Order: sequence, then structure tokens, then C-alpha cells
Amino acid sequence: MVDVVEVVDEQRFEAHDTDGSLLGIAAYDAQGSTVVFTHTEVLPAAEGRGVGSELVRGALDQVRASGRDVVALCPFVKAWIARHPDYQDLLRVRA
Repeated sequence: MVDVVEVVDEQRFEAHDTDGSLLGIAAYDAQGSTVVFTHTEVLPAAEGRGVGSELVRGALDQVRASGRDVVALCPFVKAWIARHPDYQDLLRVRA
């Protein structure tokens, strides 16, 4: 089980293990009500455990709950959203 929290001051979402240790981060740039994901990183000790997917899902769930939308510059976030159609409505529609 991974706990995903938003650290607004650092503009990132963090994935923590049940013992509180940091497993990975999804960095973003806040632009009004848009969350621009720029980089996702899972610590080497946590790789291969699905942490990246849980991190992105948790981050996107929080973005949705707060009424914001998403621009996925990070290749991992972009690919994850492409594989999960139920999250594609979060993508900001460019005018």
C-alpha cells in the first residue's frame, strides 16, 4: 500500500510506504488551475513494485477531487494516462 500526498510548497506529489519512507515523487508546475506534470521518479529500492503507477493514480485522483486539470509533459504520466481512458478527461483541452 502506497500513501500519496501533495506537498504544495515543493510542487510535487510524494509516494510513501506504510512506514512513512519516501518511495517516489511526481513533480509539477502549478499554472492556475492546471497541474503541469514535469517529472516522475521512483527511488531505486522501490522500483518494480508498481509505485510509479500508484503515485500517478493517487496524484490524478487528488487533482480530480480539487477540480484542477492536467498537462502531462512527463513521459511516464503521459503514457499512464494514455493507458487509462478513465483519466483522460483530466487532460487540459488546448484552445
